Order: sequence, then structure tokens, then C-alpha cells
Amino acid sequence: MKKLILSMVLVGATTLAFGQKKVVRSAEKNFKSGDLATALSEVNTALQDPETGADPETHLLKAKIQLKMFGSDSSNTMETLEKGQASYETFQQTLEKAGASSKTGEAVLEDDIPGVPENLRPYSINTLKNTSFDKAITQYNEDDFEMAYEFFNLAGMVDKTDTTIHYNAGFLANDLGRFEDAKKHFGYLLEIPEYNKLNAYYFMVQILSTEEKNPEAAYDIVMAAREDYPSDKILAEYEIQLLLQLNKMDEAMAQIKEALANDPENTSILLRSGYLKEQSGDIDGALADYKKSVQVDPDFYEGNYYAGALLLEKSREILAELNSLSDAEWEKRSESMGKEANQYYSDAIPYFEKSLQLRPDDTDIMGILYQIHTRLKNTAEAEKYNKKLIELLGPNWMER
Repeated sequence: MKKLILSMVLVGATTLAFGQKKVVRSAEKNFKSGDLATALSEVNTALQDPETGADPETHLLKAKIQLKMFGSDSSNTMETLEKGQASYETFQQTLEKAGASSKTGEAVLEDDIPGVPENLRPYSINTLKNTSFDKAITQYNEDDFEMAYEFFNLAGMVDKTDTTIHYNAGFLANDLGRFEDAKKHFGYLLEIPEYNKLNAYYFMVQILSTEEKNPEAAYDIVMAAREDYPSDKILAEYEIQLLLQLNKMDEAMAQIKEALANDPENTSILLRSGYLKEQSGDIDGALADYKKSVQVDPDFYEGNYYAGALLLEKSREILAELNSLSDAEWEKRSESMGKEANQYYSDAIPYFEKSLQLRPDDTDIMGILYQIHTRLKNTAEAEKYNKKLIELLGPNWMER
């Protein structure tokens, strides 16, 4: 009797296993015919069986079904993305069970050549990568940048060495304000040998210094970048800018001198050179650098504004000194010192006028020009700016 019962159990188990294999075959047939909902239901049933559930091929079939569902969903919404993510997770589970060097593992990793007929595609994890990339491009062209990023990101999860995918993902993430995501993708790019990493370095520096207010980390990135690209002028500018932020003035000036020796007409570096000289008390040297930057590029707003502002500062210092004199000294020197101050005021006018031309709605510059012309008794010019300011800010603009 015991033998009979045991035989019946073995027959039942064999029948059940055979039945589950039949379910797997049916799922594969429905996968090929396009009845994906039925195929997924069948393969999920087969995965509950100890024998077919332990077979990596069953997991691979599920990943393929999920991938085909992902690819056939043209709505390209978050729900679509979830199908792709589910396929990715199942591919990963398959690799864990089978190993990359096994026959099943090789099927998971098989190359997918874009453009081949659907029936010849391997439906591997690389098919998932290419399908997700195509969806990213589609959504980007439709200005759906959020979903474009998500699909680029999914494609990048498959292949962390694909520079096109990760550059696009990083660019979009940065543009969307997703700075941690952007750093992740640019970080992958920085790890790839032989890749031209300059743009990735630029983005990383900007994110760290501007968005995250972390000049120390940004400086570390710049120094790593300069090892790879020692002659890059933009990196040299970043280094100087960050040294200034970190209050490393001596190092900054040394870098500025080196940069200007290589690129004497670089307006940004001339501006920083002027700033450093101004901070150290070399006002004439600073003014010379600001003026030179404008000679190089007459439309350089910062050079014009800084030159004008420094000329105003020089005139104010003269007037402050004049006001501190004794009555007797004031009588002796007021005329000459007043003329000198007025000359600086007058010299500042063209720089501020150019600044206003470049930024025609800047009411602060209008106010400065109003004050200068009032000081110089240029009544018509002062009234011109007064009218503009009343029009833009109202009659009480001076009280703002």
C-alpha cells in the first residue's frame, strides 16, 4: 500500500511538473503571437511551481514578455515606464539565477541591433536599452522632457558606459533641476576612459558651485579636470573663480597671471584680475584691467559696469577726503579736489551708458546716471533719467 501511495505521489508530481512546462510553452507561444496579457499570466503561474519557477529560462521568458509589453505601449507615460522597469528587474533576477556566462545569461546579454525586423530581435536586456532610448527620443521631440529623462535613465541603468545615453540623461536632469540625478550620469561619464569629459566636468562644476553652494567640492572637480585638460581656458577660469570664492587670494592671483600670459585678452580673467587688485588696494591696476576688458569687448557688461563703479568710488574717496579737511585746508583745496572728483564722475558716464544700453531696463543704472548728471549739473540729462524712472517706478522712485 505504501508503495502504491508513493507511486501515486510521484505520478502526481510528474504530471504537475509536466503541466507547468506545458504552461511555459503556452506562454512562449502567446508571447510570440502577441497575446501578452495571457502570456504574462501563464508565466507567473509557472513561476509558482518549484521546478519551472527555479528554471532561469522561465524568468527570462517573463522578462521578454514584460519587455514586449513595454515596447508596444506607445503612450510613454509613467505606467509605460513601470513596465520597462519591471522587465529590467526580471532580467537582473534571471542573471542572478543563471550567471552571465551560462546559455541563459548570454541570452539576457545578447546584442540588439537597431533596425532589424521585430521577429529577429533577441528581446534581451539590450533590446530594453534600445527600446527605452527610442522612447526617450520620442518624448524629447514632443517636449516631454520629464519622461524623456526617465526613459534615458532606464536605458542608462542597462548600460552605464553608453556615453550618448548618460550625456543626454545628465543634460536633461540638470535642465529639470534634478541635480543629484545629473551628477549621477555625469559621474558615469567621468569614469569612462578615452571619453572627452570636458562638458561633463563643466556641468559638475556648475552644479556643485552654483546649485549646491559647495565650492570646495567644485574646486576638487576642477583640479581633477585640469589634470586631464591642463590647457583648457574655461577650466582655468573656473579655478580662479573658485579660488576667489574660497578666499585663496594669493593662489588666485598666481593662476590669473598664468592665465593672462596664455590668453591676455580673456575678458573674464581680466575682470577677475581687476577684482583681486581692487581687493588688495591696487585701485589703479584694477581700473586698468576693467578698462582693458572693455577695449577687448566693448559689449562686455561687467567690464563696463565695474569700470564705471570704480571711477565713482575714486570720486567719492576724493570728496570724503575733502570733507574731512579743516576749514583752512578746505578753502585751499576744494576747487582742485572738486574738479578731480567731477572728472571721475564724467569719466564714468560712458561706461554706465554702455551698461544701460546692454541692459536697458536696469533702473539701478538709470538712478546712478541721474545722480552723476545731477552732481555735474547736467540738468537736461538728469531730467531725462528722472522721467524714465518716474515712468518705470513711479513719482516716488527716490524713496525706494
